Amino acid sequence: MNGSGDNLRGLTGREARAHIRSGGFAGPTTGMAAGFVQANLVIVPERFALDFLRFCQLNPKPCPLLGVGEPGDPALPAVGEGIDIRTDVPRYRVFRDGAFGETVEDVSAIWRDDLVTFALGCSFSFEHALVDYGLRLKHSALDRNVAMYRTSIKTVPSGPFGGPLVVSMRPFRGGDAVRAVQISTRYPMAHGAPVHLGAPQAIGIADLARPDFGDAVPVEDDEVPVFWACGVTPQAALERAGLAFAIVHDPGHMLVTDIRNEDIALL
Repeated sequence: MNGSGDNLRGLTGREARAHIRSGGFAGPTTGMAAGFVQANLVIVPERFALDFLRFCQLNPKPCPLLGVGEPGDPALPAVGEGIDIRTDVPRYRVFRDGAFGETVEDVSAIWRDDLVTFALGCSFSFEHALVDYGLRLKHSALDRNVAMYRTSIKTVPSGPFGGPLVVSMRPFRGGDAVRAVQISTRYPMAHGAPVHLGAPQAIGIADLARPDFGDAVPVEDDEVPVFWACGVTPQAALERAGLAFAIVHDPGHMLVTDIRNEDIALL
C-alpha cells in the first residue's frame, strides 16, 4: 500500500524508513522525504568488501560513497539513526552466482554475519533540487520510475568488479537542460554533473524506448536527453563479478537517510 505523494514528500528520513519498515510503502522512493538524501544499496560478503570499496573509489561518479557498515551489522549509523538495513528499503534484489535471483521486501531471513553494507549517493537528491528550481521531471509527472541504461562506457575495474557504466536519463528542453547541468553539478555525492547530453547512440544506447532498468520515458523532438551516472552501475558490476550471493536495492527503491541534501551540496 502506498501513501499519497504529498504526504510522503513531507516525511523526514527516519519517518520514511519507519513507514517502509511497517509495510506501508513498497514503491519507488522518488519524491519521498524531500530534502533528505537517498542512497543506493550494495551488500556483499566481507571477503569482497575491500575490492568493492576500491571499485567505489575508482568510480566516484556512479558510486559516491556515503557510508559503510560493519560486517554482519544491519545498522548504518554513518547515514541514519536506527537504520535496520534488512527492512528499511522498499524492495531488494538478491543476486545468486552473479545473476538476479529474486525480489523481496525484507532480507531478514537471508541476512548473514559476514555481510557488509555500502550506501552510495543517489540522483534523487539532485532531483529534489531540480524541482525546487522549477524544473519538470517527466518521469515523475508520468508516475514512472526513471529510465536507466547500460552504456558502452567502461568502469575502472577492481578485483572481480567492473563492467559498463549505467546511466539514468531525464529529458529537458534546451534552456532547462543547461539549468539541470548547473544544478546537478553542485551535488557530486549524488552523481554530480551529467556524463552525456544528446545522441544516446554515442554512448551505446540503441533505443531510448527500451531501458535496461526502470520505465521508458518519451523524449519529444524539442527535448534533449540528459544522462547521469547511475547507482545501478554496481549491479552490473555484480553480474560481472559472479558472486555467489549479494543484495542490492531494486532500482528506484532506495534507502532514505537522515542526511540533508543541503549538507552534500557545494556552495
